[in-house]
Amino acid sequence: MSKLDNKNAQPDSSCLIEKLSQFIDLSGVDKDLLATLEKSSQQFDRHEQVWGVDTQLENMYVVKQGWLITYTILQDGRRQVLELHYPGDVIGSSDIPFRHATSNLMAVEPCVLCPFPKSAIDVIFRESPRLTALIFTLAMIDKSINLDRIRILGRMSARERLAHILLEIHSRLSLTGGVSENQYRLPLSQFDLGDAVGLTNVSVSNGLTHLEEDGLISRSKGMVELKNIDRLTKLSDYINRYHEVDISWFPDAST
Repeated sequence: MSKLDNKNAQPDSSCLIEKLSQFIDLSGVDKDLLATLEKSSQQFDRHEQVWGVDTQLENMYVVKQGWLITYTILQDGRRQVLELHYPGDVIGSSDIPFRHATSNLMAVEPCVLCPFPKSAIDVIFRESPRLTALIFTLAMIDKSINLDRIRILGRMSARERLAHILLEIHSRLSLTGGVSENQYRLPLSQFDLGDAVGLTNVSVSNGLTHLEEDGLISRSKGMVELKNIDRLTKLSDYINRYHEVDISWFPDAST
């Protein structure tokens, strides 16, 4: 599989900076530190594996373009999607304590990733306590989102699970301008959605059809529109974990 290094490529904009700017005002130092994480880039093809279980991890990645999934394979061969990754995400933070990957990472579509060594995080920790606090906070939010996913897997119907994950994606993409008038691009297949919320392909197809028939969503040419967010939220008991994040405890920007 091809991986093209574009070491001289300079991104026109940073999805990572755009995402983090939603929570705090980033200083020039903060932006410079984050820019070091996006100095080089690699391209990955659709369905190309970035790493597998037990791969030795020397680098983390910033997602510059495209969607990816983290997944595991169960003993009977079934796949469970553990996380979805979008532009602006930092991939690999959950594996920092380990020398090897604990799950598989695959591109859902052609992707551009910016690799950086794990040691680069140490520079941010030393130079910007406020940025460090934000990175820690986002990691804890991701943990809460995964706990929400466990809750819906155990207690909700197919229709409710799909409403929940569509709202989750909406919340994430809103941080980096990926949503316009409650509409966003959805490159995930029905199999991907099913593996993320514990449903068969048939159940996903039926569930999405029911949401459309109820006037809650519409789909066209790889796009999804959430037509009634209030009803979807009530249906799935969804909580936007990115809303009103408490940053009152963050170190002062001047320290």
